[in-house]
Amino acid sequence: MKNLFLIIGAPGSGKTTDASLIAQMNQSVTHYSTGDLLRAEVASGSELGKTIDGFISNGNLVPLEIVVNAIVSAIKNTENDYIIIDGYPRSVEQMSKLDEVLKLNTDIHLISVIEVDVSEEVAKDRVLGRARGADDNEEVFKNRMKVYLEPIAAIRKFYTDKGIYQNINGERTVEEIVADMNELIVKAIIKGE
Repeated sequence: MKNLFLIIGAPGSGKTTDASLIAQMNQSVTHYSTGDLLRAEVASGSELGKTIDGFISNGNLVPLEIVVNAIVSAIKNTENDYIIIDGYPRSVEQMSKLDEVLKLNTDIHLISVIEVDVSEEVAKDRVLGRARGADDNEEVFKNRMKVYLEPIAAIRKFYTDKGIYQNINGERTVEEIVADMNELIVKAIIKGE
């Protein structure tokens, strides 16, 4: 049985950094960033990668089937039984599709959805402060933030109704955020064993 944790949050919330630190702390946990899965495809130079790049470079969502297939494939090919994926779901459609796929894949269990919660102002300062690439500018940030905010209330409600939504204050030090997130994940792992 593969046990899945989803980490969501605004661009610049620190979700990828937090999740990768958790995986380093727990050898039984594998971390995937949805962005990394998609960027690896882009880097491969494949036709699919070129298609994905067209969406990512404009701050838009990659089509659903591409993302879900990449996620399920990564989960099934992971040696560890505990997987953290950050940056998914980003839309109600992505959430619904994943729910549908998980109902068919009974060997994958979604344990928890953890949101790293930051204000738009903090997210913007972080994204524009890091400016890693062409997609880290104010115009693209505004589009990414809009894409994040539109469905978030519905996503929170869906996972809250399932009893698996958790919220962590992302406006603290990385150490404090990671400690809280790690505690949630370790408790769930221990409970499941």
